Amino acid sequence: MDDVTLSFRPGTLTAIMGPSGSGKSTLLHCAAGLDRPTGGTVLLAGTDVGALDERGRTALRRDRVGFVFQAFNLVDSLTAAQNVELPARFAGRRVGRDQVAAALAAVGLSERADHRPHQLSGGQQQRVALARALVTRPAVLFADEPTGALDTAGSREVLHLMRTLVDREGQTTLMVTHDPMAAAVADVVVFLKDGRVTDEFPLDRTEPAARNAAAVAAHMTTLEA
Repeated sequence: MDDVTLSFRPGTLTAIMGPSGSGKSTLLHCAAGLDRPTGGTVLLAGTDVGALDERGRTALRRDRVGFVFQAFNLVDSLTAAQNVELPARFAGRRVGRDQVAAALAAVGLSERADHRPHQLSGGQQQRVALARALVTRPAVLFADEPTGALDTAGSREVLHLMRTLVDREGQTTLMVTHDPMAAAVADVVVFLKDGRVTDEFPLDRTEPAARNAAAVAAHMTTLEA
């Protein structure tokens, strides 16, 4: 990261784009408290992440942050419901059945609570991972290439769900992606190159997704020229 100054409004979805090596994942990791920046300040839900020790950052991530990655990271031998509550159990916290049920309902998988990963499609597995990230009602959801391992249909359903969670629940979300179609569901697209922000591109939510995707792709081409 090189002199990056950004803020993300609550209740919005921001897509972070740029070529390989531009700093997308580094920005996400610093913002989420996974990495400590060597300079500057990161404020997450009002907390100065850089002022915390490792135990404090771990507690912040556990209590205020949700993560979704390209890999689903589900345990094959556990049901969807058990996968949703697993991280909380590891952290020594109790998650009630009603919380797990509500998280699965939020991603449209109430009827799949007792299914294991091999009984679910790729899109459904990522939705379980999303429910797992949401079960503690995080202040911010961080998603790193959440549709990278999905086919077109699976990508579409996960992106639609993420957009719905922002609109319906006010779930603040930061998403790293290389795909203009994924970025098309965002409110704002942040473009990075060589660790610097080259542009912040707002999207018109009244426009069709295909038109927004085309606008993102055209903007990327202009910035990279």
